[in-house]
Amino acid sequence: MVKSTKGLAGLGGLVYSTETGRTCPQCRAAVAACVCAEPGIPEGDGIARVRRETKGRGGKTVTTVSGLALAPDQLKALAKELKARCGCGGGVKEGVIEIQGDKADFICQWLAGQGYQAKRAGG
Repeated sequence: MVKSTKGLAGLGGLVYSTETGRTCPQCRAAVAACVCAEPGIPEGDGIARVRRETKGRGGKTVTTVSGLALAPDQLKALAKELKARCGCGGGVKEGVIEIQGDKADFICQWLAGQGYQAKRAGG
């Protein structure tokens, strides 16, 4: 049994098949074998936006760097270098580098020295 959204305006294609289960509406492959949802280079304008955040982190301060259009492995390498330069922990979550502590000014200067266009965002 195959269900289709053929009758709906603007939507078309197979959405479910009893053979493969749910299918991707873009590539029409099974969701498990979908290649269009693979993590690639995140959308970004190339400007590194550095901001200081405390919301939702139990009162702890975290400096985030977003907007860099780098591949996931390059983003991890940059985060590792930033953690080493700042002497603190951090990581990469959903294309955003998180560095523990209030290091926004230092990170902006360091990124500018490395050739990235960096802006201080937020307050």
